[in-house]
Amino acid sequence: MPKRIFASLLLLLLVPLLSAAAPELALQDFDGKQRDVREFLGQGHWVVVVAWSKDCPICKRDIHHMTFFHDEHKDKEARVLGLSVDGIAHRRQAQAFIDEHDLNFPNLIGDPDDASRLSGQPFIGTPTYYFFDPQGRFVGGRVGSVTQAQAEELIRNFKVQRARG
Repeated sequence: MPKRIFASLLLLLLVPLLSAAAPELALQDFDGKQRDVREFLGQGHWVVVVAWSKDCPICKRDIHHMTFFHDEHKDKEARVLGLSVDGIAHRRQAQAFIDEHDLNFPNLIGDPDDASRLSGQPFIGTPTYYFFDPQGRFVGGRVGSVTQAQAEELIRNFKVQRARG
């Protein structure tokens, strides 16, 4: 994909959407239970949704940053929700990824179309990080690696943007 197109898509994800409420989207968790994403979004805290896949090398390398972020913030102002885009047919392999990386946050399983419905943005690839404010509104996203410090900084920036109106 040419760099200019990639940069345009990345900017599209970084532009905040001011009025998008948490979508109605039912997905399975890894116990086979149907869950509505609104159980996790709009509950009074920031949520970082990380869309990952079992065979994504960047996900394998960097997902631990989200476990640290979740540990640090889950009882305060922010949480993490994982979204495997591997599809139900690959549930077992995705579960192995969760186990191997000791993911300590809830995870749902879907596909790339579910990731697009979640954010209202085109899904580009894994990993993708979607940021939702405490009211469950999508405020921005980022494709590629995100560290704990970067997630914290992005949320600080989103808070400043919100305060400015």
